[in-house]
Amino acid sequence: MENQTCSPTPACRSCPSANLVKLGEENQNFDYMIALAGNPNTGKSTVFNALTGLRQHTGNWPGKTVTRAEGGFSFDGRQYKIVDLPGTYSLLSASPDEEVARDFILFGHPNVTVIVADATRLERNLNLVLQVLEITDKAVFCVNLIDEARRHGISIDAAKLEERLGIPVILTAARQRKGIHELLQAISDVASGQRVCRPYRLQNEPPELKEAIHHLVEKIERLFPGLPNARWVALRVLEGDKRMISAIQSGELRQLYNIPEIAGAGQTT
Repeated sequence: MENQTCSPTPACRSCPSANLVKLGEENQNFDYMIALAGNPNTGKSTVFNALTGLRQHTGNWPGKTVTRAEGGFSFDGRQYKIVDLPGTYSLLSASPDEEVARDFILFGHPNVTVIVADATRLERNLNLVLQVLEITDKAVFCVNLIDEARRHGISIDAAKLEERLGIPVILTAARQRKGIHELLQAISDVASGQRVCRPYRLQNEPPELKEAIHHLVEKIERLFPGLPNARWVALRVLEGDKRMISAIQSGELRQLYNIPEIAGAGQTT
């Protein structure tokens, strides 16, 4: 596939998307990896296609029948690989789609996770947003289908959402390419560290649960020094997540995170 460039008119030559080059499936060397997450039917694939040039490299995740799609783009001289995760409503249960999405955000080391939501059903979509923000400090919230929302008389206060969530919030109508250049800039800023996210996280646990989380986090961090989201792992263990418990007991968590083994750090019991 030939690289496709955004062809700006004289009126839009200064917009950030003028620096976008769509690489389709061709980018093997990249500076940043982007995970694209979201509920089903949010226009996530349309956002993916707008960035990668309507071409996908598809296949199955290792050991899964769940389809994966990858592509890439270049923006402001940097190469980006983007992985379109399966649409999911939650990261907390054990369906194949949810497990793939969760494990990639946890273990795939994406530089930015872009969460795509439906502006007409924002409240329902926020459940996944909050779960992703428990896992990663680097995220961008893409509120898509904003044109549909406006037709239904729904107004989204992006600035207020951004203030509450602690991450960039971009309003888009991806099918019409509205907001795509702002999304590109937000991804670039977060990936490069120019924008530091301070994501909202639930902290209203009962004292007993807070103490249990603290105690378990200390144990997990001793076993796996450098684990970037030990608190989320602790929460999953306390909720009885068999996949996470098994990964800790077997030491798989160390391999998934590429954490070197240190003396005295053995398996849990």
